Amino acid sequence: MKNDDASTKKAGGDFPLSDAERQPCEIWTRVMGYHRPVSSFNRGKKGEFYERRSFTENAAADHGARSHRGDDAAHIH
Repeated sequence: MKNDDASTKKAGGDFPLSDAERQPCEIWTRVMGYHRPVSSFNRGKKGEFYERRSFTENAAADHGARSHRGDDAAHIH
């Protein structure tokens, strides 16, 4: 079966990479002021990491606008 995904092409050719040729990507995160690989976390900490929600300025601005209009009952002034 031919894989036409550009991310699996070798440089300069149209040869798909085998699983043995792929390199795993290690995810690091900042914890209490220093960086650690997620792979070193215990099961509970990994679960917390994958449940995290990313901050975005647009979402924060939308939340602030709702809060100031009184739409967000959980927000305390």
